[in-house]
Amino acid sequence: MLGRTFAIAVISAGLLAFGADLKRAEELYQRTEYAASLQVLNAENAPDARAYALIGKNYYMLGNYKKAIDAFQKAAVLEPASSDLALWLGRTYGRKAETASPLLAPGNASKARQYFEKSVELDPHNNEALNDLFDYYLEAPGFLGGGMDKAEAMAKRIGEVSPAEYHFAEALLADRKKQYDTAEEQLRRALAKAPGQVGRVIDLAKYLAKRGRYQESDATFQRAAELAPESPNVMFAEAHTFIHDKRRLDEARGLLEKYVHSNLTPDDPPREEALKLLKQIPAGA
Repeated sequence: MLGRTFAIAVISAGLLAFGADLKRAEELYQRTEYAASLQVLNAENAPDARAYALIGKNYYMLGNYKKAIDAFQKAAVLEPASSDLALWLGRTYGRKAETASPLLAPGNASKARQYFEKSVELDPHNNEALNDLFDYYLEAPGFLGGGMDKAEAMAKRIGEVSPAEYHFAEALLADRKKQYDTAEEQLRRALAKAPGQVGRVIDLAKYLAKRGRYQESDATFQRAAELAPESPNVMFAEAHTFIHDKRRLDEARGLLEKYVHSNLTPDDPPREEALKLLKQIPAGA
């Protein structure tokens, strides 16, 4: 009896220790310290599905898509009904398709679509999966399973889950059809449905700039900055827009320099992207 009690205590202590390590790894991941997070996770001899998923996310963020896929697949074996794991596999195969040779890209793209569709099948209310599958249908050619008809149908499904995301999807569809006034109207409807979401304000600001309405765009970016002061996402989006439009480049430089020293999360564009943008600004601009 004493031996059994001791064994249970040892197992419990081990589980608690791994739980603490996993929490530490998750904290490092959220601070975009992906290599450090992996060091913590790789020290564990018997990862569970949650650990494998986090390993996959770290490798994804580091651009090692082969290892990311391997980790996500191991997690999916342990949790085959997880919509989120199917979603991450779709995203990873999508990135692999973007970076693969022309010979391998179509196969990876098809796998991305299959996993996005599986994610939606497993959870029809997974908003991120619905959005990613919509994006795939909108961007991919027909021979890879894309198409406007599929994107339009997916937009309606998005509307059943998120009215704001529905109007954003409709804006993308209208823009693709060169119905620019309709696209702007849909973006404004998306903002009206979610006025507290700074991303909705950024979407409108970027679109106004795309249409050459810079004064309105700048005012809308200012509204975003007031809604979310010191938001890295606002800084990056505004700087990126200025650089694309080749104006206010000195302000863009200042925003990007501030961005690279901000506390970022995995949801923010990588610092490397900001550094690339900085290199696009001519000296003395």
